[in-house]
Amino acid sequence: MQLRHIASRGQDTPVATVHSPLSMPQRPLAPPAPLAPPPAPAVAAGPDPAGILSSIGAVVYDWDIGTDRLTWGPNLAETLGDIAQGDLGMGYAYGERVSPDSAATRYSAVMQSGQTDDGAGVPYQVVYGLTRPREQGPGPVVWVEDAGRWFAGPDGRPARAHGVLRVVTERHEAERKLALGAQIDPLTGALNRARLAEQLGRFLHSSERSRKTFAVLLVAVENLFALNRTYGYDAGDEVIAGLALRLRENIRACDAVGRHAGNKFAVLLENCGSEEMETAALRLIDSVREKAFETSAGPIPAMIRIGGVIGPREGRNPQVLFQHAEEALDLARQGAGKRFVAYTASLAREDARLRALQVADSIVSALNEQRVELAFQPIVHAASGAIAFHEALLRVRLPDGAAASPGALLPVAEKAGLVRLLDQRVMELALERLVAEPALSVSVNCSMHTVLDPEWPDRLATAVAAAPGLANRLVVEITETTMIEDFDTTRALIAACRRLGVKVAMDDFGAGHTSFRNLRDLAFDIVKIDGAFIRNITTSEDDRFFVRTLIDLASHLSLKVVAEWVEDEATAQILRDWGVDYLQGARFGCAEARPAVEKHAAPRAFI
Repeated sequence: MQLRHIASRGQDTPVATVHSPLSMPQRPLAPPAPLAPPPAPAVAAGPDPAGILSSIGAVVYDWDIGTDRLTWGPNLAETLGDIAQGDLGMGYAYGERVSPDSAATRYSAVMQSGQTDDGAGVPYQVVYGLTRPREQGPGPVVWVEDAGRWFAGPDGRPARAHGVLRVVTERHEAERKLALGAQIDPLTGALNRARLAEQLGRFLHSSERSRKTFAVLLVAVENLFALNRTYGYDAGDEVIAGLALRLRENIRACDAVGRHAGNKFAVLLENCGSEEMETAALRLIDSVREKAFETSAGPIPAMIRIGGVIGPREGRNPQVLFQHAEEALDLARQGAGKRFVAYTASLAREDARLRALQVADSIVSALNEQRVELAFQPIVHAASGAIAFHEALLRVRLPDGAAASPGALLPVAEKAGLVRLLDQRVMELALERLVAEPALSVSVNCSMHTVLDPEWPDRLATAVAAAPGLANRLVVEITETTMIEDFDTTRALIAACRRLGVKVAMDDFGAGHTSFRNLRDLAFDIVKIDGAFIRNITTSEDDRFFVRTLIDLASHLSLKVVAEWVEDEATAQILRDWGVDYLQGARFGCAEARPAVEKHAAPRAFI
């Protein structure tokens, strides 16, 4: 082996050359070629803003508020699709694309923010819906989140705004579904009653700071019952849902629509006075009248009536404002008069007068149409719990079969001079029942107007004489306040009843100011202690003392005592221990159309 040197990279390096006996000598290997230097690193391209924005469904904009010029980023069409068709270079044109389902807009977020620019601009963020141009017909709503910052001009008002518009339809739909049960009426998409009250509360709070008024409109579909009967309940629901949408389409973004109850909607109008309220109400009425509602049963025309109230002038809490709006709506719904009525204090007095007239008409109709009935509440022996007699209570049926509240009827009947007719009918029905059921004993209330009628004792005598054996099963109840009104007439009536064998009870004993002497001279058979004192004797020491005193007074005069409004066993036991003779109240039975009596029992007196 022969060693040689070769040049490699400027150095001498020993190389071995091997000769094989079977081969010719080899030529030395050539030195390797020098290595090429590594390529220079490529310069990376910068981020593509348009591509990034498009990938997340967003586009930038700049709004010159003074000229209303709206400049968009280059990916507008890619981001908004059909909605971007047409000219969106002006703010008003863009505003026409905002869906009426939107609770707010960019305009309201910037122009009605109520904030001040300190030089760095004022941030805003709002979510609203966009629709495609009207000439293309209805299409899906695209929901966007509009976030940006506005800057004031020399006058302090917004002059320019820029921001990013991002499509958030999927997020909005998910959030809407989550909030649907808590805030939104599922049929109409309007605010539900609870959310509506909260919104009205915010209006009241805001008005305290701004000193500006607002309006509450109560809108009702006219003759919804007839619509349901004619077209079906599903179509009726579609009309209600369509009305909610129609209302939202005809109010401002700062206003609100909620479902108040059934076929009634409330519309809250911010910064609104009396004249603006009337204008808005008439606009809503026209919008409903001019176009039928599209339903599965075909187009259905409908009409609305509206009652309105200005807050906080006519009410400083939601309950009062809604109540006044209801009163105004009730007047708007009467007859063929105005379809919109605004609430005023004088309106409340007029409404009360009209209601009284309606109630009076209802009483007369009920008397003529045999819709005056009786319900019987048992009065039991305190010691045994056995039924002693029943109190006959007035019931008036409305034409639709519902029962009218006696508390609403009797005050009107007294003022209208109709209470004596009701008393007479109640007595007639009670006597008929006594004839039909020999084991029944009944007490009947008589109003002050009946007691003070000089002819009433003679009419009672005639009625009792027509059915012998009834008198000792009948009790006439007279209130303590009636007795105080005319002592001599009351005493004469009691004497006349006792001659007939009819017993007399003082009702609501303790509610008036009867003296011991008067109570003794009037010779009642029974006193009924006012339930207002009975119901609290388990908790009120004052009521216990007062009731115990009344019982002792009645016992001293040998009067039977009935305790009213006995609702639990604890109260009943206290009264038994104090010597009360009879108990009446929910603990022993409520008023029913047919009293519980023994069948085939012989007539008997109960005291």
